[in-house]
Amino acid sequence: MAITSEQSCFTLISKIDDSESVNDQVLKQDLENGNDNAKIATMKRIIHLMLNGEKLTSLLMTVIRFVLPTHNHTLKKLLFIYFEIIPKTTAEGKLRHEMILVCDAYRKDLQHANEFVRGSTLRFLCKLREAELLEPLMPSIRSCLEYKHPYVRRNAVLAVFTIYQHCSSLIPDAPDLVLHFLEQEGDPSCKRNAFLMLLHVDERKALDYLAACQEQVAMFGDIMQLVVVELIYKVCHKNSSERGRFLRSVYSLLGSSSSAVRYEAAGTLVTLSNTPTAIKAVAQCYIELVVSESDNNVKIIVLDRLKGLCNKPSHRRVLQGMVMDLLSALEAPDIEVRRKTLDLVLYLVNLKTAPEVSAFLRRELTQTSDQSQEDENIKYKRHLILCLHTCCSMFPEIASSILPSMMDSVLDQNDLIACDVLKLVREMTHLYPTLREDLIRRLTEIFSQVENGEVLRQLLWVLGQHCMTEEEITRVMQEIRLLVGELPIVESEQRKEAAGEDDSLNIIESVPTGSHSYVTADGTYATQSALSSATSQAKKLDDAPTLRKKLLEGNYTLACSLAGALSKLAITYASLCNNQQSCNALKGEAMLIISSMLRLGRSKLLKKPVPAIELDHLWLCLRLLSSPDPSIGLAVLDKTRKAVDELLSEQSKERKMKDTGIPEESETHADDAILFGLLVTGDALDAENRFEASLLQAVGSSDQKDTNSSSESKLDRVYQMTGFSDPIYAEAYVYVHQYDIILDILIVNQTPDTLQGVLLELATHGDLKLVEKPSQINLAPQDFANIKAAVKVSSTENGVIFGNIVYDVAGTASSDKNCVVLNDIHIDIMDYIRPGHLMQEDFRKKWTEFEWENKLSVNTSIKNMQTYLEHIVKSTNMKCLTPPKALSGECDFLSANLYARSIFGEEALANISLKKPQDKDVSVTGHVRIRAKSQGMALSLGDKINISQKKDISV
Repeated sequence: MAITSEQSCFTLISKIDDSESVNDQVLKQDLENGNDNAKIATMKRIIHLMLNGEKLTSLLMTVIRFVLPTHNHTLKKLLFIYFEIIPKTTAEGKLRHEMILVCDAYRKDLQHANEFVRGSTLRFLCKLREAELLEPLMPSIRSCLEYKHPYVRRNAVLAVFTIYQHCSSLIPDAPDLVLHFLEQEGDPSCKRNAFLMLLHVDERKALDYLAACQEQVAMFGDIMQLVVVELIYKVCHKNSSERGRFLRSVYSLLGSSSSAVRYEAAGTLVTLSNTPTAIKAVAQCYIELVVSESDNNVKIIVLDRLKGLCNKPSHRRVLQGMVMDLLSALEAPDIEVRRKTLDLVLYLVNLKTAPEVSAFLRRELTQTSDQSQEDENIKYKRHLILCLHTCCSMFPEIASSILPSMMDSVLDQNDLIACDVLKLVREMTHLYPTLREDLIRRLTEIFSQVENGEVLRQLLWVLGQHCMTEEEITRVMQEIRLLVGELPIVESEQRKEAAGEDDSLNIIESVPTGSHSYVTADGTYATQSALSSATSQAKKLDDAPTLRKKLLEGNYTLACSLAGALSKLAITYASLCNNQQSCNALKGEAMLIISSMLRLGRSKLLKKPVPAIELDHLWLCLRLLSSPDPSIGLAVLDKTRKAVDELLSEQSKERKMKDTGIPEESETHADDAILFGLLVTGDALDAENRFEASLLQAVGSSDQKDTNSSSESKLDRVYQMTGFSDPIYAEAYVYVHQYDIILDILIVNQTPDTLQGVLLELATHGDLKLVEKPSQINLAPQDFANIKAAVKVSSTENGVIFGNIVYDVAGTASSDKNCVVLNDIHIDIMDYIRPGHLMQEDFRKKWTEFEWENKLSVNTSIKNMQTYLEHIVKSTNMKCLTPPKALSGECDFLSANLYARSIFGEEALANISLKKPQDKDVSVTGHVRIRAKSQGMALSLGDKINISQKKDISV
């Protein structure tokens, strides 16, 4: 049986060899007998097979005989690819004899009359590394430096550059040769290639050339100017004494016609000089780029550069005087460009420029109000209002000029814009009493024109909280009476319905389908259809005053706000007025309105039932007004004002955190002690702790407070990809660089044999893409090598990198490839997620907009709710938006909102709802809800939370 199996194996191998030989024979016949089109197709097939691992060395002589002499340009391009990938040496490492013919053919091509043939041949020679092949071609390559066509000269310089880099012995005088060529050359592209070579192989000669022609730098072509900037940046960083030598050249390049040159020159000038003149020139260049460039991505990148300039106080002072120039970037139609511009303006505005900036923003808001109500336009208007809000908070002196012009926005069609303005009015009225009178008067005037329920609710709160005089309270009460209408509400509505039915019964008409017939007093018949009844009901609602209409529609959130405003107005009026009769009359009227709303909520006039919590709120307001003790009402008002103080203080911290990114508790105060680590002795910091802290800092630990905690060092990112007993051992150091994953892979030959054609083949799963394919290498016995590979990441999703290593053993006759399968590398999404800041109202809006939700049950051994929340925040890199005060204290449940943003702009929201167990030995229960705009973000973050909550931590 064993013999039979052996024979069948040999038969199968022979069949495979026969099929491969037949395949080679077919390809040979196609190359020998086919025309140019057939040869092109055959060469493409051969290249495809070789790239997939087939050697096809037997075809080399056929290609040389029947394809190499061709004049077809397409075939010549395919030949360059073919000779680039074909093995040029034997198994012993010697050059194949057939390559001599190839070398002779390319020597003739280098002397060809056609510039395309010469230039493309020179480009091919840039990829050759065999000195034996290149040596006979050197005279022809040198002669191409003097050819009449710039395409040939340009590629000749590149060929000299690459040959000198890898085989400098073939052309030892290359720097002098290229410097002479550069001095004589007039074509910009040729000069650029020559100067680029000097930059990399002989900086001193490049500097001497640049110093000799500094006056002509501004007249160079843009591609040449880019290389000049690169040289200046590189040299001045190595040797600071050279900075003054090339400052004039960099200044001249700021006026280049190329945007790329100006951008690079500005970035270089910042590194060379910190003088106010240089920073002003750089900032002016950046601002011109933002205004003039049409690409939104370029605008955003330059705005980020401007924001980076502001990090230094000295630079920020210079940019503060240019803030009005920066505002011209608001002409861009892209909302992201506008948002970044406004954020930067807020960061730079000071007391001197605040009036001009606020006036410009008010004009911009007025112009935007006349445009269409599109989503982008609404977002822009809201951001303008937020900027004006911040300006008023930072500089109260200009608030009196900003607020009156913004009051018309309370009547905007979009309720979000109106609410943003009312939030500004609420804050200014509370913090600056001098503005209160004018604002309350203006709000009272527009009160009757507001129709949106949410805007009315906030407007009632402001009026109820900040009306401080008898005249203001009386005027507001008059407006409320008009907008509520006839009281009591239920009885008046019933009378209107009865009157409407009597009027409809006087009309005699035929009975339609779906109608009801009635007998009138005189014995005649009349009809009333359901359609006419519904129409009359809708007409009654349209004719009703605003507040009454909202109450009849069942908006009892507004009813609670109205009850609260009435209670505050009545209590404030009682504390101001000495006339007890007037106080009782106003209080009685307020109680009548509240009791009417309460009875309406329990009647059948409403289509849907009113929640019990809202009816309880009305009852509470009614009991507060009916209380004989006035101190209770005053205590409620005082408590409300303190709550507003805390709210505004918290919002101020949030805005400051959003603008600066620095939490208040991490700020350094003037009275804080300065700790000099090297001078601390004794119990404060012993030597062991100092050494451990220094070690943690050296390995890049992010948490240096707890020196005993495990640090994330470079070793934590090393993945073992093969076993120790495999012929090839491999391990990878994986790190993230912006949008790429870089794999630095160490490959060790653990055998006593030479391994040829060692190729690392990688593949990805998920939104990952392999950017560069590692090239083949040879490994001597017990030798090792490092290979780098880059993987592009396009979204925040879990991904997997897998693959294998294939190789040949030198000296063996077998043509089979050996293969070592690699362990998978799982990419952690936490490398791409950063904590983000978001206002609570924006969180609620995004929560309703995001369509993908992932709900997880809490399954953990943690017994404390705060500990669980901190553990999730730390594990997911999310920021807890719920204020610490709201989470403190003893309570049986906990609810917190979290937010994070990936480097790709994807956002993730999370809500943690926990319940405290009755038994202290039982773990917490609850659930975590995640919402995101993309499905992958929601699922990946859910997987991360599931894994993290199962980890054992100290509880």
